[in-house]
Amino acid sequence: MDTKNYYITTPIYYPSGKPHMGHAYSSIVADVIARYKRLEGYKVYFLTGTDEHGLKIQREAEKNKKDTQKFCDELSEKFKELTKILNLSNNDFIRTTENRHHKSVEDLWNKLVQSGDIYLDKYKGWYSVSDEAYYDDDEIEEKEGLKISKLSGSKVEWVEEESYFFKLSAWNKKLLDVYKSNPSFILPVARKNEVVKFVEKGLKDLSVSRTSFSWGIPVPKNNKHIIYVWLDALTNYLSALNYPDVSSDLYKKYWPADLHIIGKDILRFHAIYWPAFLMAAKLPLPKRIFGHGWILSDEKKMSKSLGNILDPLDIIKNYGIDQLRYYLIKEVSLGNDGNVSLENLKNCINNDLANNYGNLCQRVFAFLKKNCNNKIPKNTSLTNEGKLLTNKLKKDIKKLNEFINEQDLNNYIKQVIEYSFDSNKYFNDSEPWSLKKTDVKKMNSILYSIVEQIKNISILLLPIMPISANKILDIINVKKEHRNIGEIDNNKSLNHDKELGNIEILFKKVE
Repeated sequence: MDTKNYYITTPIYYPSGKPHMGHAYSSIVADVIARYKRLEGYKVYFLTGTDEHGLKIQREAEKNKKDTQKFCDELSEKFKELTKILNLSNNDFIRTTENRHHKSVEDLWNKLVQSGDIYLDKYKGWYSVSDEAYYDDDEIEEKEGLKISKLSGSKVEWVEEESYFFKLSAWNKKLLDVYKSNPSFILPVARKNEVVKFVEKGLKDLSVSRTSFSWGIPVPKNNKHIIYVWLDALTNYLSALNYPDVSSDLYKKYWPADLHIIGKDILRFHAIYWPAFLMAAKLPLPKRIFGHGWILSDEKKMSKSLGNILDPLDIIKNYGIDQLRYYLIKEVSLGNDGNVSLENLKNCINNDLANNYGNLCQRVFAFLKKNCNNKIPKNTSLTNEGKLLTNKLKKDIKKLNEFINEQDLNNYIKQVIEYSFDSNKYFNDSEPWSLKKTDVKKMNSILYSIVEQIKNISILLLPIMPISANKILDIINVKKEHRNIGEIDNNKSLNHDKELGNIEILFKKVE
């Protein structure tokens, strides 16, 4: 069995409205990691999709006077389009209204019944339709005559109905054992501590069916009940791998998942309910759940009432997809809440991309065109400074791999762009233009080092800015098979005989 397989997922998005910056951020983060692992030589399976069941969707469809399935089809299509607009490299797009998903959910339900973890009783308590979540009394507060969840601010309503329950309380100790024995099961550490604290208080059994609406997957052998939307939704990570067919290639290669990327607001479902369901069904647990923070707009959570919603589609239209991807990865420390603003985005494009990486490439390529017959000089004897420049990056590969594997994307990109600053400085300090008449050999040596560094920086930027980085690698004629981490140390991947491609402005300055 090939051990170099890697399975990464985004949360599946609830398509009750149009895609927003939070959706874009989760997806871009997962895509950056997926692309990097492919550059490392992994066979990656990258999953995203839509969560289309539950009372909220049913009510939205009714409000819009639409057939619920048709309503879901239209909204899900918008999220499918988003994967293309964000330039995601996902292998699959799962929808919870698909037959393959229904089969998986029914099988998981039956396993939980067989294990004795599901029983029928009556549910009384607070429920948020908006969050599709149950809340305890101490998690509720009253504001302006309305009962709301302290966690999400969403309105809750009192529900009393017959319900199937999952024996979550029986998994209390085993969950704590999982967190203790695998300290990186939940990251970042602050999120893990939140979960541990919550579980240590003691877990109550979880209501896992509803009878007050019909839009969802019926409970096997009792179709008066609809399976709780979170038990249904979480199973998507299995249904995309052909579960319950555990002999299928996809399941054997990719389960357990290496990484679930989620927002911190759905941490409880993923870090408590999901592992408990899997343990009860005797299925392996995912290796890691990473809960990122919220994307804030000018220090505040985005909301319609504040009028501070930044639409990713508008930003992409005005500034470009690579620019948005780069900005979100660099400016938001993954795991923390991240403040984004159009002013910061413009500064980032101008300083990091236009003035730094883009400027480096354009200056060097223009110089080669004018002074070296538009070709990359051959490696004669490198200067000490040239060797230091390229060797630092090569020696850092292990550290860069670790940044990705620890989901420290913020430091990864800062490190990579630092190489570009250093290369610009080396070009300025070495003054190759002054050597044209006095020392052509040294001039060629300087240019060779810088082009090699541009090649390596561009390979490292491929996961973040695939369009722009590929353009640069096209200009310097690097073959597709040489665009990976293993080729960073391979000087033979530079073509000295072929002329450079056309130079164009990579990143326009934003006024």
